[in-house]
This record gives sequence, structure tokens and C-alpha cells, in this order.
Amino acid sequence: MQTLLHFDDLQIAVQAQMVQSIPGGYHLQGQQISLLHPFGKTNFYRHGFHSWSLSAWLPLGKRLPTPVQREIWPQIDHPHLLRDYPFTSSGLAALQGPDGNVLLLGALELDASVKADSQILRGEYTAPVAAGARCSWYLGYAPEEAVFTEYTRLLAERYGERGQGKPPRVWCSWYSFFTDIHEDRLLHVLDGLAGLPFDVFQLDDGWQIGMGDWEANPKFPSGMAALADKIRQHGLTPGLWLAPLIVQPKSSLYHQHPDWLLRDAQGQPVRAGHNWGDDFFGLDTTHPAVQEWMAALIGKVRNWGFEYLKLDFLYAAALPGVRYQNVPGEQAYRQGLQVIRQVAGEAYFLACGAPVIATLGLADGLRVGPDVAPFWDNVERSQQLYDLTGPSTLNGIRTSLQRLWLRPVLQVDPDVAFMRSRFNLLSPAQKQLLQDLVQITGFRAISDPPDWLDQQELDQLRAFLAESPQVEKLGRYLFRIDDRQVDFSFLEDSWPA
Repeated sequence: MQTLLHFDDLQIAVQAQMVQSIPGGYHLQGQQISLLHPFGKTNFYRHGFHSWSLSAWLPLGKRLPTPVQREIWPQIDHPHLLRDYPFTSSGLAALQGPDGNVLLLGALELDASVKADSQILRGEYTAPVAAGARCSWYLGYAPEEAVFTEYTRLLAERYGERGQGKPPRVWCSWYSFFTDIHEDRLLHVLDGLAGLPFDVFQLDDGWQIGMGDWEANPKFPSGMAALADKIRQHGLTPGLWLAPLIVQPKSSLYHQHPDWLLRDAQGQPVRAGHNWGDDFFGLDTTHPAVQEWMAALIGKVRNWGFEYLKLDFLYAAALPGVRYQNVPGEQAYRQGLQVIRQVAGEAYFLACGAPVIATLGLADGLRVGPDVAPFWDNVERSQQLYDLTGPSTLNGIRTSLQRLWLRPVLQVDPDVAFMRSRFNLLSPAQKQLLQDLVQITGFRAISDPPDWLDQQELDQLRAFLAESPQVEKLGRYLFRIDDRQVDFSFLEDSWPA
């Protein structure tokens, strides 16, 4: 059906299967929705597929070159969203009206995208829809904060919410040692954290044999249960990084269970990206044997004593492919996540590299941007390869700041802040911007070993972890933290030349 929708003085022509007026906007039904908007080349809110995928406001006329690293495209965004990059968006999109209000079209089910040009806003459920399946949308036109809040409320009704308490204060090994971790090094750091108000001590990548072989490698001779016990003895919650939905060709899992892999129409494994010097692939989370294996893995880690789980590269299970069950990618991913959530019990679950909408209600926290780094811009990837998901503080701030609307449904993790000047190329002003973003979210994570910090930096760290500042959002890029204003408007001009 075609009809006119009314928002005060604004009229929007829409084509949809069904239109219903609801408080705060309209409820639409249809596998495909088309809206004729009058805004021309206005600003467009683009939402990326997973944690690292570009999310930002940008002018509709601003054409960004498609990233050229085809071998890691899934690590950048969903393949569907790279076909008309950057004006195809995951799950929702918004347009800036001339009166300052925002027109938001957001899907209420999974596996949807929204595309915009200077005349039309189109929403589509990108996978075949089964007979009787819902294809629901929310459409609102209101001040930016109000329209995103209403959409978030509807998502919470549909998928639930978690992580409503105070976020944990986390020490993470990644941004200091990367994979070069071993038992003695981490115990030394653990001793150095005495007296600092951390809640969680989290081991990151580097403890395991490999992707798919989740046992301690020889660098951890005492085993993972012994290390978790040592962490508890220091009064901290043991945390562990895993990537349970991906597998490398060199792993025993890959060779023993080839039928567990997500495959394309030609029967080849679906490449989920390239890292650790090799390609890696996603598991088919609809396969009963994969679900049993995932449950056993998470159960083993919980029995070791880890109560904070950082699960990474989760998007691999949501990529297009042929599955044991014929369900779309995000729905298949959510099936796997439900298994993990059930077995994890009361453990804190931080999702990273995760499809955003499909994770709601199951994870306690969500990484909402690319990895930060002790440097400002990843020039090789952003300027030469046009990839705005590479590790850098600029990339992390850009996307994380535009996902703060998710805070009512889970805790948003913008990644770590840096206190150190050692091994750090960030200027004091750049470090401060990252610290400010972390304070705005409330999710405080640090990766600086205490013996890398001088006394002034240690004092700053202690105060940073103890603070509970009053935060007020004054505008899209402007915040007040206690009595100080923080301005992120430089992001409007942060695009590659």
C-alpha cells in the first residue's frame, strides 16, 4: 500500500504492506519499505554490521571509496553493506531534517538493511522471508535523542536487555603485550595491580593453542584453572578472551569436523577474514554438534573459574552461507549465542566483533567500535586502503561515539583508555579525548602494566578508575563531564582525502 505519513508539518510518502500509528511514530510491516523523503543531500546516519564496522553521520553526497582489502572484507562489514558503501546500513538508518529533527527507519527483526539516496530511504529484509514471518519496522521523526531512545526501547521489548548495573573496571592484556603473554609475565602484572581499584583481570589472545583448539599452550604450564585461582586470590574476577565461532585450517577442529563449517553455495568454507598469518572460517551455529561443542567449551572455561568472558570475531557465524538449518545469518548467529548465554550462566559476557542488533538481550556488554591503539590514525589502512575499521584511536572514537544510543539495552565498551606515555604516540590531547569517551560510557578498561607508568600516571589511573563523573549530552558531538565541555565535532571532517 502507498500512503502519506504525517509528522507535524512533515509529510512522508511510504510504500509498505501495513502502516500503524503508534506513540512516537509509526509501525510498518513489509519485507521492503520505501520512503520518499524531501531532505535531498542531507546528513545520513550509517550503522555498521558488527562492532568494528563504520557507524557515523556523514553527508549523503560524501562518497567514500570502498575498502580494497577484499581478503578481510568480513572483518570490515557485512558483504551486502559494501555493495553501495557507505550508504547501505545495518538494521537502521537516519536522515537529518532541516528543522533539526531526525527521521529514523529501524528494523525490529534480524537480517535487515536500510539504504539511502537524496530522494528515497529503502528498508529491506535481505534474506528470504518464511511465510508468516514478521517484517516489522519503526519509523520516527523527532529530536535525535528522542527518536533513537524510542527505537532502543522497541528493541528492548523484542530482544531484552542486560548489563544494567555499573560496568566492571577491567585490566586487559591485549594493548600492552598483544599475543606475547605468558604465565610469569601476567602474574607479575597481577602483583603490580595491588591497591588499584580494578574489578576484572582479563587475559586476551595468546594463551590458547589456536583458533579451534582452546587449551592452554606451553606458555601457561600451570594451566588455566590455576591462573584463575591466582587472580581470585588477588581479589579480582578472572577474565578470558576466546573466539569460539571461528576456526583456523591448522586446528584439529578444522580437520576432524569439516562438516561443522559454514559453506558457500559451491561447498567451500566461507572465509571470515585473515589474521594470525592465515585465513579463518566461521562455524555453522545451527548444527547440533556445533552447539554441543560450544556448550562444552564454555562449560570448561567456566569450570576453570573464569567469570568474565570476552568473546571475539563473533560475526563469522552470521555471514551468508549454507547451513545445517536453512535460516538467515543473524538468526543462525543468535541461536549460537543463546547456547553460549545459557551455559555461561551469571558470567559477564562481553561481545566483540559482534553483529549488533542480533546480540541484544544476550550479552552484558558490547564492543561498539574498532580496536583503539597507542596512535591516532592507521594511515596505511584508512588513507591507502580506505578501511576505517583498522586499529586506531580515531577509528575507535568515531564509531563508538555514534553507538551510545545502545546504552539502555546493554553496556557499551569503547575499548581501553591509555594512561601511559611509554610506547605511546598519542598526544596528551588525543589521550584525553579517548579517556573522556571512556568516562562518557562508564566502561573503564585499561591495558597499561603498572610498571610502565610513572608516579603521576599511576595517580591519574587510580583517580580515573575511582571517578563517577556527571555526564550530560549537549549535542551530537558535545558533552559536559562535570564542569568541563568535551567536543568531538572534529569527527565531521575526519574522512580520508
